[in-house]
Amino acid sequence: MISELSKYSVKESIFQDFYECRLKTFALFQDIEEATFCSQPHPDFSPVGWHLGHIAYIESLWLLERCAGSRCLFPQYSKLFAADGLPKSERVKLPNLEEIRYYVDTVREKVLEYLEVVDIEQQERLWRFLIQHESQHCEISSFVLELVKSQESRKVSHVRIFPALRSHPCLEVPDARLLANAALSVEGSGVELALKSQECRILPLEMIQIPAGEFEQGSDSIKALDNERFAHKVYLDTYLIDRYPVTCEQYRVFMEAGGYQNSRWWSQSGWQWLQTESVTQPLYWCDNRSWDNHPVCGVSWYEAEAYSRFVGKRLPTEAEWEKAVSWDAQVNHHRTYPWGDEELTTQRCNCDRLIGKTTAVNAYPTGRSAYGLDDTLGNVWEWTASWFNGYNGFQSYPYTGYSQVYFGEKHRVLKGGSWATPPWILRSSFRNWYHPGVRQIFAGFRCAAD
Repeated sequence: MISELSKYSVKESIFQDFYECRLKTFALFQDIEEATFCSQPHPDFSPVGWHLGHIAYIESLWLLERCAGSRCLFPQYSKLFAADGLPKSERVKLPNLEEIRYYVDTVREKVLEYLEVVDIEQQERLWRFLIQHESQHCEISSFVLELVKSQESRKVSHVRIFPALRSHPCLEVPDARLLANAALSVEGSGVELALKSQECRILPLEMIQIPAGEFEQGSDSIKALDNERFAHKVYLDTYLIDRYPVTCEQYRVFMEAGGYQNSRWWSQSGWQWLQTESVTQPLYWCDNRSWDNHPVCGVSWYEAEAYSRFVGKRLPTEAEWEKAVSWDAQVNHHRTYPWGDEELTTQRCNCDRLIGKTTAVNAYPTGRSAYGLDDTLGNVWEWTASWFNGYNGFQSYPYTGYSQVYFGEKHRVLKGGSWATPPWILRSSFRNWYHPGVRQIFAGFRCAAD
C-alpha cells in the first residue's frame, strides 16, 4: 500500500501532466482555419480536427464511462470519433472547432473532478496511458498539418521559395542560409539553440562498435505501454552502428548516383513500392546546403533499406538500436534516456515542436548515449529492421486494439522520437510502428553493420 501523501503526489503529477499536455494540444489549433481543421491531405490519415475529438472520446470512454460508471455525455460523437467508427474518408464531415472545443473542455472538466476522488493506486497506469495517447495524436496532427501546408504552398505560384522547400518543415524560414551562423530563439519557450557553423561542416562517416553481451530491453515502468513490457535480457553479438543518423549530405550521394533509378539497391517489395509511388527524393527534402548536417527526413522504410544497401550496410534491429542508445555497460543499467535517468530537457534533444524543424545531428552533445551515439532522441524517428511484435509475456493494455492488432509482418518498428514528439512519449524503450511504405511521418534512420 502506498501512503495517502504518495497518492496525493501522484495525483498532483498526473494533474500537471494533463494540464501541460492539453496546453500543447490546443497550441496546434491556435488560429487554425476551418478548411485546414477538416482537411485530409492523405487518405491514410484523418483530419487534425478528428484527432482532437478522438482525444476527448477516449478520455470519456475509459475514465468517465468505464471507470466512473457515468453515462456518455455526448453520444452523438461516439461513432464519429471512435477509431473503428467511420472510414477516414468520412471523417472530414466534422463539427466546427468551437463545438469540438466545447466537447473537449466538458469532458476534461468531468475527468478532473473524477481525479479528485479516484483511487489512483488502482488506476495510475491508465491515466499515464491517456497522457501518452494524447501525445501520440498531437504528433500525428503535427505532420498532418505539415502535409496540408505543403499542398497549399504548391498552389501559391507567386511565392518565390526554393522548390525543394515546398514540402519541408523549414518552409516558413525566410532564408535557410542565414541559419548556419545564427541563433534561433523560440518565443515563449525559454529555449535558445545556437546553430553554429557546425551545421555546414560535413561529419565523418563514423561507426561505433558495440561489444557482444547481454543488455536489458523494454521497460517495467508504470509509464511503459503494453508493447514495451516486459523488461527482458537480450544477448547480441558484436556489431557496428552509426554515431549519427544519416544526414542530407550523405543521402544526396545516393540520390545523385541514381539510387532511385537502380533496382540493385532495392528489395523486391521496395522496388514494387517505388514503381507505384514514383518518388525521387524524401518527402521533406531540403536542397539547401545549409541543411546538409540535418538528418534526412520523410523517408519510408524501403528508402532507408535501399540507402543502407547502397553504402554496404544495413538497418539496425530494434534490439541493436536500443542497446546502443540505452545500455550503460559500466553499471549494467538500462537508461531511461540516452544520457541517463535525469529529467528530459530541451538542452538534451530537439523535441516538443519548440524549434519546429530538424536540427543538425551533432547539435546536442549532452544527449549522447553511454556508447557514444548522438541524436538518438528527438529530431527524427529512426527506422529499424525489426517487425513490430510483442515481447515474451505480452499482455494487451488497456485494450487489444492499441498494440496487438498491429503485430505480425506488416509494420516496422521506429525508435527515438522526432522534433514534434511531446516529452511524455520520449524514452529509449518507447516503440513506434508504421507500414514500411509510409513516409509522411518525421522519420529518418541510421545504419548498422556486422
